[in-house]
Amino acid sequence: MTEPAKKNKLGLWTSTSLVVGNMIGAGVFLMPAAMASFGSVGLLGWLFSGIGSFFLAKVFANLSKLLPHGTGGPYAYSQSGLGDFAGFLMAWGYFISNCGGLTSITISFIGAMSTFFPILITNSTIAILTGLGTIWLLTYTNSLGVVTTGKVQLVTTILKLTPLLLIAFGGLFFIKAKYFLPFNNSDGSILTAIGITGAMTMFSYMGIESATIPAGSVGDPGKVISKATILGLLIAGTVYILGSASVMGVIPANVLEHSVTPYADAAVIIYGNSAKYWVSAGVAIAAFGALNGWILVQGQVPYATAKDKLFPSPFAKLNKRGVPYFGIVINATVMSIFIAMNYRKGLVEQFKFFLLFSVLTSLIPFLFSVAAYPIIRARKKIAGGWTAALILTISAFAYTMWMIAGTGKDAIYYGFLILMLGVPLYMWLAYKKENTLKQSDKNQPV
Repeated sequence: MTEPAKKNKLGLWTSTSLVVGNMIGAGVFLMPAAMASFGSVGLLGWLFSGIGSFFLAKVFANLSKLLPHGTGGPYAYSQSGLGDFAGFLMAWGYFISNCGGLTSITISFIGAMSTFFPILITNSTIAILTGLGTIWLLTYTNSLGVVTTGKVQLVTTILKLTPLLLIAFGGLFFIKAKYFLPFNNSDGSILTAIGITGAMTMFSYMGIESATIPAGSVGDPGKVISKATILGLLIAGTVYILGSASVMGVIPANVLEHSVTPYADAAVIIYGNSAKYWVSAGVAIAAFGALNGWILVQGQVPYATAKDKLFPSPFAKLNKRGVPYFGIVINATVMSIFIAMNYRKGLVEQFKFFLLFSVLTSLIPFLFSVAAYPIIRARKKIAGGWTAALILTISAFAYTMWMIAGTGKDAIYYGFLILMLGVPLYMWLAYKKENTLKQSDKNQPV
């Protein structure tokens, strides 16, 4: 690859920042408080979900080597292994659900910024304008090219990791062992508590597939994507576990479970009163960075699908910088409508609504990709390592099914309806694709 071509590609660290940046959103800053009522057994929940996520990361890493230029990541794997309909369902559900998920991230960003600008809580018009301005600013940034987006992602990832790392490692010197007792404060067994806290924490690992999606824009994707996926998981997992341990170790559980800013409260104990402001800034940057990375994803997945004629053709159009602009503009438009329509609700109610709206359909790509892995491996005629590959497939599939079960009945119900709403669109696209092929055959010389 020539030097100019390399400069227009994502490297290891920008790809890793895409994984870390998309995984670590604003929600992680609230997790220690959410788990405090269970006791320090919650740390094992983090570890359990981290191990399950490693199985998924390994599947994606292996798939990126089998299909190194598979732009769209989970879509490319699902379509290649399971066929057009599975690929379409994955892309449709992923795009629609991410519109809802990104709306919840925008709401988190507005909530974090309210620490510095309280008017965002009291004046819904200004809050809406702030949300819309953020969405369209990052949409414009993404339209400038994947390298620009990657640079923004790398900077925001470093900035969001800074407060988390300062508390994760600084808190180790302020830990009081008595705050970790009782180990299991729930009403059930230790295994039950691990299961519940594991289900709570597993959603913090969403985004693990992010490096696979812009594969066509990654330099040496066969090597870079697999390394970035595993490295991103290790960085995020370390921050999650150490950060939660430090917060739990410096704040008593009965106080922590009522905290709305657990990391900020821990920072005040460790570094003094002014620390709460830079932690609040970290929450805002976490949301901003996650929003930036996911908007990139929202252009790439429908672009790859449209190139295979399984999504409306405008999604396959590129601007002069090689960016699939139509997808990110439609994404921003839908998000803007969501923000404007639902601001009659409070911030918390909105966040819960869009999280419920998006959660199941964001897990379907994991399930389809895992199922596709042994099929693609067989088609590539890979001879050795089948025992390990099948163990990995079964482990990752079981973990993903457990994640889906953990979303709850409402999420599964609404997620299924979202997926089925796409079936008429697939019927129309499949009909058009078939007609195009027939017309092409007629035009072939005999």
